[in-house]
Order: sequence, then C-alpha cells, then structure tokens
Amino acid sequence: MSDLLAGAYLAQGTIGNVGTPGAPIATFSLVVVPSQHSVTGTVVITQAIPGPDSRIVVQVTGKIYATGIGKVTQVVGLQGEYVHSVPPPGLGSFLAKFDAHLAIDNEWNGTGGFSYYQHNIENVPVKEAKNLKEELV
Repeated sequence: MSDLLAGAYLAQGTIGNVGTPGAPIATFSLVVVPSQHSVTGTVVITQAIPGPDSRIVVQVTGKIYATGIGKVTQVVGLQGEYVHSVPPPGLGSFLAKFDAHLAIDNEWNGTGGFSYYQHNIENVPVKEAKNLKEELV
C-alpha cells in the first residue's frame, strides 16, 4: 500500500506571462505522484482587471507522463470545474470548466496553456515557484 505514493512531491509555479499588465496568470500548487501518473491540487487564476474572472480558485486533477524528448521531459494535463457567477444584469451561477496543458522539464519550467470560461491562453511560459504563499493568498 505504501508504494502507491512512491516518489510523491509538491510542484508549485505559474502558467502565463507574469508581469504583463492584464494577462491572466494561473498559479498552481500540485501533489504529483509519478508512479501513478497522477496530479492533484489547486490552481488560482488571477487577472489584474476588475470583474467576475479576476480571481478564480479551481480544484484540479490530472495526469503526468515522461516524454524522453529533449528539454521537454514531462507533459501534464489538468482539469477541473469552478462556480462561475453571471455578472449583472444576468443572474445565477453555473459550473465552468478549466483545463491546462504543460510541456515542462524536470524543474517544472517550460511552455503551456490553459482555458476557462470564454478565455483560451496558449503558448505561455510555465515557471517553477519556490514560494507561493503571497500568490495564493
């Protein structure tokens, strides 16, 4: 039973053009279990413009696989759902989908993209973060 979590580790970082005004940034904190090809954790999407999509928290699950291709040593796919509230004059909320794809090295640096309600961000940097406390608050 203890072999199920063999090699598990925490991966933290960002997906997006950090430092670009108004660019959506997905900050992730994930538990990775390579022996099971599984990834689970939290993604926080932030955008420095007011509105319903300025801060979104998504619980995600996904898969990780080794590639053996040059600098890209791993590929990761993430999926999740979050409650999206309709801004006035509309009323109500619904479950919106989130997904992300990453082509990364062993340090979790590379290229990727993500999508969420009416937003699709492609070919942006993925960067490992040493300390996410400030970004996840």
